[in-house]
Amino acid sequence: MKKIFEIEMKVRDYECDTQGIVNNANYLHYFENTRHEFMLSIGASFKESHALGVNPVVTRADIHYKTPLEGGDLFISSLTIERKGAKIIFHQYVNRKSDAVLCCKGQIEVVILVNGLLSRGDYYDELMQVYL
Repeated sequence: MKKIFEIEMKVRDYECDTQGIVNNANYLHYFENTRHEFMLSIGASFKESHALGVNPVVTRADIHYKTPLEGGDLFISSLTIERKGAKIIFHQYVNRKSDAVLCCKGQIEVVILVNGLLSRGDYYDELMQVYL
């Protein structure tokens, strides 16, 4: 799949564990930040959709760690998306910028709740139609 969005980030020292590498939980933060920035780039504000009762909710995260990042490393976080029934699947990647080595990849499944009930997610389909 062709990557449809990417953002450059930098590892902050407090994200590293005593081994000097990024703690595994921080990759979830990187992925989430990337999804939020992607949604903003297509005109989707989580605050505005929440006010309408439309809420994307992560239901599953499958992460594969490949090569560790270290404090100060610059990296590119990117994603692609697909639709599977009521789910939007985000395929996400973190690559070290200096050598493009894949550090982590994940598949994040999201469903859309409208007023607390599972929906097909038409609100987001309209915004993402060019990518689905």
